[in-house]
Amino acid sequence: MEQGKIKLAIVTGGGSGIGLAITEKFVQAGIRTVIIGRDIQKLNNTSEKLGDLCIPVQGDLSDLNAIPALVSNIISQHGPVSILVNNAGINQKKIFTEVTDEDFQRILLTNLTAVFSLSREVVKHMLEHGGGSVINISSMAAQYGIPKVIAYTASKSAIEGMTKAMAVELSPQGIRVNCIAPGFIATDMSSKALDNDPERKHKALDRTPMGVLGLPADIGDAALFLAGDGARYITGVVLPVDGGNSIGF
Repeated sequence: MEQGKIKLAIVTGGGSGIGLAITEKFVQAGIRTVIIGRDIQKLNNTSEKLGDLCIPVQGDLSDLNAIPALVSNIISQHGPVSILVNNAGINQKKIFTEVTDEDFQRILLTNLTAVFSLSREVVKHMLEHGGGSVINISSMAAQYGIPKVIAYTASKSAIEGMTKAMAVELSPQGIRVNCIAPGFIATDMSSKALDNDPERKHKALDRTPMGVLGLPADIGDAALFLAGDGARYITGVVLPVDGGNSIGF
């Protein structure tokens, strides 16, 4: 990238939660950021809040056939993409024996296959423009076993493996690929889930050495670091941002 040139990022699921926090950090750093999601009203509200550097684009990433055109349209309108953050994901809490094949495939489609397809299309363009940075979002579910989230766990474990395979193949061509594994982060969705399950909340905090939930901004700071020049020699890592949860007892 030319010195001083404003970079362009894509953040999937950038209208709320962790994706919104990453987008906020990018915009504050002067990075033009395209946020992709299904709910255009939510995306527009985020754009109005964050200003002109935040660009809302409606898209359903589970529609794999639409991804190449989605990427091409973003690049034709806004220029080459330097940073991709694969944040969008869905979860389902269900006991193992009640998870249907359809449940399992639906979560793999959004959390894994769509991440692969979007990354492939963005990377094609990154290779033409001298490189870039891809950041995937994993979970504590890939670090240790968590009950009742089998499909989510499978998808996030695969994301970590895919991160390493992508990094080995793409880093020689100037594209760094890294992954963030958030711990228990106080988003609206997670706070509601944990507040409704006091035993689970106690267990989460009890094995977190720092003793508190993380903030979405903590993930935003990590993403901004991994996307930037300060991480120029870092690729293929899975970075837990979890208050020590993944090594807690």
